[in-house]
Amino acid sequence: MSRTLFVTTALPYANGSFHIGHIMEYIQADIWVRAMRMAGHTVHFVCADDTHGAPVMLRAESEGITPQALVARYAQERPAYLNGFHIEFDHWHSTDSPENVELSQDIYRQLRAAGLIDTRTIEQFYDPVKQMFLPDRYIKGECPHCHAKEQYGDACEVCSTVYSPTELIEPYSTLSGVRPELRSSEHFFFRLSDPRCVEFLRQWTSAKTTQGMPRLQSEVLGKAREWLGDDDNETSLNDWDISRDAPYFGIEIPDAPGKYFYVWLDAPVGYLASLKAYCKLKNLDFEALIDPASDTEQIHFIGKDIVYFHTLFWPATLHFSGRKVPDQINVHGFITVSGQKMSKSRGTGISPLRYLDIGMDAEWLRYYLAAKLNSHVEDIDFNPEDFLLRVNSDLVGKYINIASRAATFISRHFDGQLAYTGDTQILQKHWDDVANHVRDLFEKREYGRAIRDIMAQADIINQDFDAAKPWLLAKGFQQASAQDKAKLQDICSVAIAGFKALSVMLAPVLPTLATRIAQELFNQSRDFVWDDVRELPTQIAPFKHLLQRVTPDMMEALFEPEPEEPAAVPGGEEIAPTIKIDDFMKIDLRIARIVQCEAVEGSTKLLRLTLDVGEGQTREVLSGIKDAYKPEDLVDRLTVVVANLSPRKMKFGTSQGMVLAAGHADEAVDAGIYLLDPDSGAQPGMRVR
Repeated sequence: MSRTLFVTTALPYANGSFHIGHIMEYIQADIWVRAMRMAGHTVHFVCADDTHGAPVMLRAESEGITPQALVARYAQERPAYLNGFHIEFDHWHSTDSPENVELSQDIYRQLRAAGLIDTRTIEQFYDPVKQMFLPDRYIKGECPHCHAKEQYGDACEVCSTVYSPTELIEPYSTLSGVRPELRSSEHFFFRLSDPRCVEFLRQWTSAKTTQGMPRLQSEVLGKAREWLGDDDNETSLNDWDISRDAPYFGIEIPDAPGKYFYVWLDAPVGYLASLKAYCKLKNLDFEALIDPASDTEQIHFIGKDIVYFHTLFWPATLHFSGRKVPDQINVHGFITVSGQKMSKSRGTGISPLRYLDIGMDAEWLRYYLAAKLNSHVEDIDFNPEDFLLRVNSDLVGKYINIASRAATFISRHFDGQLAYTGDTQILQKHWDDVANHVRDLFEKREYGRAIRDIMAQADIINQDFDAAKPWLLAKGFQQASAQDKAKLQDICSVAIAGFKALSVMLAPVLPTLATRIAQELFNQSRDFVWDDVRELPTQIAPFKHLLQRVTPDMMEALFEPEPEEPAAVPGGEEIAPTIKIDDFMKIDLRIARIVQCEAVEGSTKLLRLTLDVGEGQTREVLSGIKDAYKPEDLVDRLTVVVANLSPRKMKFGTSQGMVLAAGHADEAVDAGIYLLDPDSGAQPGMRVR
């Protein structure tokens, strides 16, 4: 039975470029969408830029441009990422759009009419330097529950506790570094703790979809039950502050001058806004698709860091504003690199564009991620050695190898004609059964199991081919008997039929390769659908090279640090452009003691410094000062380090900061390199102001 599906991924925040975590999520959703379309279902696959909020406003302000200009700049990058990795959304929109303004304000009015909006005067942190109320993510301090340091003002990344920023211990503004002041302001709240909301969410989170699937994964449901409580345990839900004070880049709250919707209210509404804009382009009935009585299935793919918003606020705001609620929330974990957490701010991310620029095949990554993804909320690890082995062994050595071996005999001896001597109905039923099983795994998002089962079939095909030894039958082909010729043709035809079936099953993961195979090998004018496994091929075109292997040089290039722009002002260096005190305050300079120092093996320039920066633990910094200092001369010496610089993954390790040194910009002027030397009495951890 054909289904109608409305599918989204989380909206990327529009103040930076895509990272590999974005690409992983989009690939996961894209595979699912393609698999469902191959089954004949109608899928509307949309996304949008999440444009509003203080970070975009402040970033634009620091660059002297409008928020819209900042958003537009990153929007221009998007096609390179999406097209590069064969991710095909039907439509991409923006939360800074007329559709989103209209829908957000309408949802708010309906929630207010339902008695679920309150106004309260609250005390909120205010930055006297920036002269603005501080969003939660611009306040840091010590977690009031587990006492982890450097936690944001809304939730602890260590213990996952959600709290108010006023509960933080020793809070400070990340914009100016000063301790914020408490000031009063009237705010608007969505009454999430209302018994109506709690009762609805308890039912919604525990329900199954129309297909009999859990609405939430078991891990997500368990967390939701902690928040919602039950008949024996009270709910821990707090009412949701949905307003922000000017200055703020966002959507104005109706009848409330100077008040704006908090970005997390209008951001998920962007799903609907994007669908609405798409429906207008395609002449589809938007209201019919999102009507609560509609059989349209609303499916979201998101990361585990935004579960709270998508399993509580989002369904509640939709339900109590009279709209269709999500049918399923599919949550994935994070992606790590060789066991290290992926984080743009920590400098441990793979650059998706660098991956493409050095000539690596996008479908290698699609395959590798699919082989690791499953229906649970588990982190997956990108391991360079494992990546190279899986692509070269599975895709090239097993899968492509089938076609390259069998097609050669068919083209050379049978002019591309296939013929089967065995019972073709048995062969058809086998591949039909396997494909149905794999299709079911894809729908359940058990991609890893699907890939393992596909490759197990590839192993069987190769083993059967080797056992039959067709090369012996092909030897002296002209003098061979008709029976031996038919046997050779059958052996190769069965292998090619298996290759076609595997290609159909891999099409959601390897769409471009599958299209080439359909067109170039099987002379098929359309892309594969699931039913194609039932049709045994009868003719093939001459085999063409389909996929290259990953080389170690590519993997090394992927993780090489980006080259720096050289400074070149003979005899000196011009003073940099003027900055404001706010710009300087963003740089956290700290006194550090060099606890240990050693030369970096294999490098002609680097020393590895182990630094005490007063954090209770040491950090490593790689510094290009080997020509100027002997390692033993630096031990126990004080220096100055940029403590909040994003760690940088380099060939010889990760550098967690930068020690400051004076030197000449022009290497032709041999003036040497000189570490900054704090005065006696300075202690590790002291801030340089």
